[in-house]
Amino acid sequence: MGSNAPVRAIVVVGAGLAALRGAEAMRQAGYTGSLTIIGDEPYRPYDRPPLSKHVLTGHISADATTLPSSLDCDVDWRLGSPAARLDRAAQVVHLTDGSALSYDRLLIATGSRARPWPNPHEGKLAGVHSLRGRDDAVALREALVAGPKRVLVIGGGLIGCEVASACRQLGLPVTLVQPGPAPLGRALGRYIGGIIGAMHKVRGVELRLGAEVEWLEDAGGRLVRAHLADGTAIEADVAVTALGAVRNTEWLVGSGLSFDAGGVDCDADGHALDVDGRPDLAIAAAGDVARFPHPLYGGRRIAVEHWGHAVAQGVHAGRVLAGDKPERGYAALPAFWSGQAGVTIKSVGLTDGADAMTIAHGDPAAGRFLALYGRAGRCIAAVSVDCGRWLPAYAALIAENAPFPPKGAATDRAGPLKILASGLT
Repeated sequence: MGSNAPVRAIVVVGAGLAALRGAEAMRQAGYTGSLTIIGDEPYRPYDRPPLSKHVLTGHISADATTLPSSLDCDVDWRLGSPAARLDRAAQVVHLTDGSALSYDRLLIATGSRARPWPNPHEGKLAGVHSLRGRDDAVALREALVAGPKRVLVIGGGLIGCEVASACRQLGLPVTLVQPGPAPLGRALGRYIGGIIGAMHKVRGVELRLGAEVEWLEDAGGRLVRAHLADGTAIEADVAVTALGAVRNTEWLVGSGLSFDAGGVDCDADGHALDVDGRPDLAIAAAGDVARFPHPLYGGRRIAVEHWGHAVAQGVHAGRVLAGDKPERGYAALPAFWSGQAGVTIKSVGLTDGADAMTIAHGDPAAGRFLALYGRAGRCIAAVSVDCGRWLPAYAALIAENAPFPPKGAATDRAGPLKILASGLT
């Protein structure tokens, strides 16, 4: 379909943050035609970050996470029946309920889901949970309120660490098992991850690092303990499997688009690519599921799962599909934040491939600091721990591809910056 063809119907597949902001951007760009939003859950778009924090601790209810929206009543919401198949030749999306929707433009914003426990039977035991959506948070909150003897968190990424932190806020015994040498090690490196791990330990989280859960023991359909590869066992009546995310791309099988479990391939404007690398000008992708070339990282295609990215890329894709093409391709700097272990962690850029780092501000011993990461002599990422006021300055350095280490950047440190190994593998 040509980019100049009339646009009378736009379909958005996905009903999360990127989908919502993309749909709003279409209306704001002047699109007044038919707009349909398809979602696999029965809920209007809601905010996910509070689920692993405030919802688990009971500070807010799951139904209070619904996102505000500027969309009017002229939107057709198809909730609770996900997309099953895409027919690009006919420009039709088929749903699992047997219905079909024609489109002139299509936004793919299907996001991702929690990676399941590898043994399906064990994953269905009473007491075994994952955390991705509203229903997951409600079920896990109920399990925590019941006062388990011990909570086992399997995986030391963002979700795992936030769940462990929430358990300690509730006064629950919790053990976190992480195969690597430090929590958040894949994102922040061994050095910074080790500091965050120490903060969790001080607050009562039992850390089992360099360990791996092999199987979960079943007693009458309920979890009773986890068995580790080193032969030890952990008694636990609640377990949270925090094994990362899987992109929701299966419905695209047979569509001719280029995709895999890591996301949908896009060009710099956000248009989805076909298997021959050609952009389909009728289709764009945004949010977790979109894998796009970022100019700051050598044009390497990346997929980013964080909140701010979903907003920015959703808006960009919405404008593109509505015909209000931005001057530049999408190149927003990746960023995330997390509240855990009594501190706020914020990050800009991508630490992938970092070969060096330095503590540019503050002092890890005091629990307030900013770490700057470099690769091949250039600044690529920064992470602050209760030190967010300095982050915008380093975001600017990263966006400029400034030299690493920067000169004169650390105003609160005496002498030259000490360059350390990044600890990233």
